[in-house]
Amino acid sequence: MAVSNAHPDDGTKTLDVVTIGRASVDLYGQQIGTRLEDIGSFAKSVGGCPANIAVGTARLGLKSALITRVGHEQMGRFIREQLDREGVDTSGVATDPNRLTALVLLSVEAEGVSPMIFYRTDCADMALDESNIDEAQIASARAIVVTGTHFSRPNSEAAQKKAIRLAKAHGARVAFDIDYRPNLWGLAGHEAGFSRYVASDVVSEKYKSILPDCDLIVGTEEEVLIASGQADLLSALRTIRSLSSATIVLKRGPMGCIVYDGAIPDDLEHGIVGKGFPIEVYNVLGAGDAFMSGWLRGWLRGEPHATSATWANACGAFAVSRLLCAPEYPSWEELSHFLAHGSRERALRKDAELNHIHWATNRRREIPSLTALAIDHRSQLEDLANGDEKLLARIPAFKALAVTAAARVANGRPGFGMLLDDKYGRDALFAAGALKDFWIGKPIELPGSRPLQFEFSQDLGSRLIDWPVDHCIKVLCFYHPDDAADLKRVQIDKLRSAYEAARKVGRDLLVEIIAGKHGTLDDNTISRALTELYDAGIKPDWWKLEPQASPAAWAAVDRVIETNDPYCRGVVLLGLEAPQDVLEAGFAAARTARTVKGFAVGRTIFADAAKRWLAGTISDDAAIDDMARRFGALVEIWERLGKSQAA
Repeated sequence: MAVSNAHPDDGTKTLDVVTIGRASVDLYGQQIGTRLEDIGSFAKSVGGCPANIAVGTARLGLKSALITRVGHEQMGRFIREQLDREGVDTSGVATDPNRLTALVLLSVEAEGVSPMIFYRTDCADMALDESNIDEAQIASARAIVVTGTHFSRPNSEAAQKKAIRLAKAHGARVAFDIDYRPNLWGLAGHEAGFSRYVASDVVSEKYKSILPDCDLIVGTEEEVLIASGQADLLSALRTIRSLSSATIVLKRGPMGCIVYDGAIPDDLEHGIVGKGFPIEVYNVLGAGDAFMSGWLRGWLRGEPHATSATWANACGAFAVSRLLCAPEYPSWEELSHFLAHGSRERALRKDAELNHIHWATNRRREIPSLTALAIDHRSQLEDLANGDEKLLARIPAFKALAVTAAARVANGRPGFGMLLDDKYGRDALFAAGALKDFWIGKPIELPGSRPLQFEFSQDLGSRLIDWPVDHCIKVLCFYHPDDAADLKRVQIDKLRSAYEAARKVGRDLLVEIIAGKHGTLDDNTISRALTELYDAGIKPDWWKLEPQASPAAWAAVDRVIETNDPYCRGVVLLGLEAPQDVLEAGFAAARTARTVKGFAVGRTIFADAAKRWLAGTISDDAAIDDMARRFGALVEIWERLGKSQAA
């Protein structure tokens, strides 16, 4: 039976769903197949059932909001900032100055075995009360999601019951995610965070009192038992049905789900089912919240229950095949691709195409344009120092001056940034990191190497692990499509290593290709080079390319990028120390390209100031002024040409 859920909307509903309750920081053990006692490092993410659902539904295109509390500390700010990045409305996220944000430690010990410890003693989200429920926000929603844990304390229970009353008064639907964690009700020890079921008349009576007001009830078999107070599944479902006319969604793990509208059949298999997805189970934690997100996308958009169930099952499949909770949930583009094409991998985390869509559609922030001052140069500045140890020691200070110059030009505007290096740029990196929304890229190549070699170490994993999460990896490769096959193979292998490392550690990758130093350039040279790298499976977030002589060359670059990776952030131009008038001509041709988003120019901006400053003939302020003037002039030219092209 295909059941539709179209719901009348008077046009006042600006939110699809408001979720209420837990918001924690999850610290996931990064070593797989070992005890929590033996975990050596952890990955941090947003957690907690309502927070996960808010993120999951936002990624699927719904307008979601979360009502919770977080602490007045770094972890609370992390949750708020991450929710903002995900597009979740955080107006209902209150800061509690007296309590800490909840933490959870988790690990994957074996398939289906994930020990977890809840650090929730008097935590911020459990202090939620009626004052946190804003009538206007509830009235603006098409549905609310209340969750089981927050009925365990009088204050948070009162908050959720107030939300239910307001939802019903304003024509919103009420969804109940049973979300039963026995130890959060004081029914199991601290070490039993993974425990799924402990019978309790107190919990059952509490849940049963909620059921009559619900339009949707979602739970596992164990959760249905606790919500009903019954010992067998058929009796449990019929008890729930006697109390509520809600749609009941029974989650069955790898077997998907069954949906019940109307009377509960004698044979429980005779409910409504969606398509299932046989995949490898890697980590079950958070799968239910991903499932709920997929279900809500269909349910709130009026899809038949079988469709909603299919989407829910697919979202759950993504979650169990990956390590973390909310960060691993699919975007709508990713889910749509999976539903249309499936996967050749039982372990979805190993599917390169899905992983690329996942990465590209869930980036930390959008960067529609980028103008950067590039001063990641090492060998060129070393040449200026000419081996003088005192001058070499001054290079870091000069790079910090360049940050001041770039910040002056940016003046707090988005879309600005710098390329800075680890070798001489430590102080500059600290200064640039303090600038809001300032893009930072860092090189990994050994300067001048051909074939490409990495600087410091060929082991990128150990080098990149301590990079800030928003720093972009930059790798320069002198690559020409007419190079010898052996040379190209070595270079491609090295670039692929950089690409795989970037994806493993979750960092953007910028690949800079310079072909003109080792061969001629025509209208197809760069597009041929990019085609070869795409064919090798390398899909960087950014390309950095030398200026092209004609719009035809840029048109060829556009075709290659848009055909191979429509999610690419785009191209930035490099300068090669060209004078300003030459760069302006290059900018003019590039402005005809759809994929060119800006520039990252270095020596044209800083070379003269560096030479004079290292020689002691100009002051710090004069060096800053000179670099700011040159950088600002290029920005003005780029922006003026863009306006001319648009006109």
